[in-house]
Amino acid sequence: MTIFEEEEKKPGLGHQIGQDLSLLSVDELRNRITRLKEEIVRLEEEVESKGATKNAAEALFRRD
Repeated sequence: MTIFEEEEKKPGLGHQIGQDLSLLSVDELRNRITRLKEEIVRLEEEVESKGATKNAAEALFRRD
Protein backbone atom coordinates (compact mmCIF):
# COMPACT_ATOMS: atom_id res chain seq x y z
CA MET A 1 0.00 0.00 0.00
CA THR A 2 1.35 3.41 -0.91
CA ILE A 3 1.08 6.51 1.21
CA PHE A 4 -1.57 7.84 -1.16
CA GLU A 5 -3.95 4.92 -0.84
CA GLU A 6 -6.65 5.19 1.77
CA GLU A 7 -6.58 2.62 4.51
CA GLU A 8 -9.42 0.17 4.38
CA LYS A 9 -12.08 1.31 6.82
CA LYS A 10 -12.88 -1.20 9.52
CA PRO A 11 -16.52 -1.70 10.41
CA GLY A 12 -17.61 0.00 13.60
CA LEU A 13 -17.95 -2.07 16.71
CA GLY A 14 -21.49 -0.87 17.27
CA HIS A 15 -22.57 -0.41 20.82
CA GLN A 16 -20.06 -0.90 23.59
CA ILE A 17 -21.29 -1.28 27.14
CA GLY A 18 -20.40 1.77 29.20
CA GLN A 19 -19.52 4.02 26.30
CA ASP A 20 -20.35 7.74 26.37
CA LEU A 21 -23.83 8.24 24.90
CA SER A 22 -23.97 12.02 25.16
CA LEU A 23 -23.00 12.62 21.53
CA LEU A 24 -25.67 10.31 20.08
CA SER A 25 -28.97 11.62 18.77
CA VAL A 26 -32.33 10.34 20.01
CA ASP A 27 -32.75 8.42 16.73
CA GLU A 28 -29.33 6.81 17.13
CA LEU A 29 -30.17 5.81 20.69
CA ARG A 30 -33.52 4.32 19.62
CA ASN A 31 -31.78 2.44 16.81
CA ARG A 32 -29.29 0.97 19.28
CA ILE A 33 -32.09 -0.01 21.66
CA THR A 34 -33.85 -1.85 18.82
CA ARG A 35 -30.67 -3.66 17.78
CA LEU A 36 -29.87 -4.61 21.37
CA LYS A 37 -33.40 -5.96 21.93
CA GLU A 38 -33.05 -8.06 18.77
CA GLU A 39 -29.73 -9.36 20.04
CA ILE A 40 -31.28 -10.26 23.41
CA VAL A 41 -33.96 -12.29 21.62
CA ARG A 42 -31.27 -14.06 19.58
CA LEU A 43 -29.27 -14.86 22.73
CA GLU A 44 -32.34 -16.14 24.57
CA GLU A 45 -33.22 -18.40 21.64
CA GLU A 46 -29.70 -19.83 21.70
CA VAL A 47 -29.94 -20.48 25.45
CA GLU A 48 -33.25 -22.30 24.91
CA SER A 49 -31.76 -24.31 22.06
CA LYS A 50 -28.78 -25.37 24.13
CA GLY A 51 -31.06 -26.23 27.04
CA ALA A 52 -33.21 -28.44 24.80
CA THR A 53 -30.11 -30.19 23.45
CA LYS A 54 -28.83 -30.76 26.99
CA ASN A 55 -32.19 -32.14 28.12
CA ALA A 56 -32.34 -34.48 25.14
CA ALA A 57 -28.83 -35.76 25.84
CA GLU A 58 -29.62 -36.27 29.52
CA ALA A 59 -32.78 -38.18 28.61
CA LEU A 60 -30.84 -40.39 26.20
CA PHE A 61 -28.20 -41.32 28.76
CA ARG A 62 -30.45 -41.42 31.81
CA ARG A 63 -30.56 -44.78 33.53
CA ASP A 64 -33.80 -45.55 35.29
